[in-house]
Amino acid sequence: MVKYNKNIMIILMTLLLSLHSQCSEKSSQSNNINAENSMEDTENNIAMNEKRAFTQHAMFNHDITESRENAITRAVSDVSPAVVGINVIQVQRYRSYSPFFDNDPFWGWFFQPREYEQRVKGLGSGFLISSDGYILTNEHVVHNASEIIVTDTEGEQYQAKCVGEDKTYDVALLKIKGDHFPYIHLGSSKDLIIGEWVIALGNPFGLFDINMNPTVTVGVVSAVGMNFKGQYQIEDRIYTDMIQTDAAINGGNSGGPLVNSMGQCIGINTFIFSGTAQKTNIGIGFAIPINHVKRILPDLKKIGQVDRSFKTGLEVENISILVARMLGINTGDGVIVTQVKPGSSADRAGIVAGDVIVSMDDQRIRSTRDVQSVINGIDITVQSDIQLKIFRKNKLLDIMLELER
Repeated sequence: MVKYNKNIMIILMTLLLSLHSQCSEKSSQSNNINAENSMEDTENNIAMNEKRAFTQHAMFNHDITESRENAITRAVSDVSPAVVGINVIQVQRYRSYSPFFDNDPFWGWFFQPREYEQRVKGLGSGFLISSDGYILTNEHVVHNASEIIVTDTEGEQYQAKCVGEDKTYDVALLKIKGDHFPYIHLGSSKDLIIGEWVIALGNPFGLFDINMNPTVTVGVVSAVGMNFKGQYQIEDRIYTDMIQTDAAINGGNSGGPLVNSMGQCIGINTFIFSGTAQKTNIGIGFAIPINHVKRILPDLKKIGQVDRSFKTGLEVENISILVARMLGINTGDGVIVTQVKPGSSADRAGIVAGDVIVSMDDQRIRSTRDVQSVINGIDITVQSDIQLKIFRKNKLLDIMLELER
């Protein structure tokens, strides 16, 4: 019995040892599998962290880019391809006077001034306003030009033809051959806000030739409705309702676009007030309102000039000494009406022969030359009447005279 029990004990011991060995193997295998799984998890975590870091970096760069882009940069990107550089050969005429007989009333008849021409180079800016190659610029940029070369932002050069120009308004319309050109949309200059952002683009000092891209300056609308008449009139040009800006405008910027933050053209950069002879910017620049330009564009396209003709039915003369004595006035007190055409606007306004015009649109009239100066300054495209101050029977009368086309 005892021997039987010993055998049973031996068998049980063997079974326990076998079970222990199997458990150890399984535990070792489990540990190996866990170790392998742990390594895979670590590698996956590293890959996920790297991917997350890359995504965050990309988002960070995108945020920086987005923060740098704004309405101004987008507008510049939209309109820059439509800006062009303009190079011209201009014919300038000069007179050479004799240093000895210039002021001599006798010998001056025999030694008339000698006239000669000289070809000079000029430059400016412009911008495309249609896909078929129409370009706006200032008239003074292409004045008396015998050759006009337009360079676009691709570096392509075109021979341009001036299809219409108006010296009074200082606007010229050019045309180049081709199609599918980028162009700038014409906005409105009617409801500009003082202080709103504006962008001036152009070819200052001919820098366009260096990299074929327009120079961009940014500022605000400083003032609107600036009128340069009378003693402030520049040459024989009409600069009325001008837009003032502090966006830097320098020599060569003339004719370039002034655009708003939506990329719409609101004016043509035209001239500056400068403290130096080199025409450098001091923060006072002026642009022609685009609404004025849009009014004359049809005439420029169709007939090549602006039809400013109008009639009043009036004829006037300078006041002679005899007439001045009869009226009890001085010869330089105005001009006298000599004839009024029946049925004309002057007739309807009640003006009669013998009336003395002493002022027109608040400008003093002393001779027929003053009358002509006022007439030359009238922009019939925006003005339909004129205010007259008339002397009649020792009284001053205010009369509004309609301008008929």
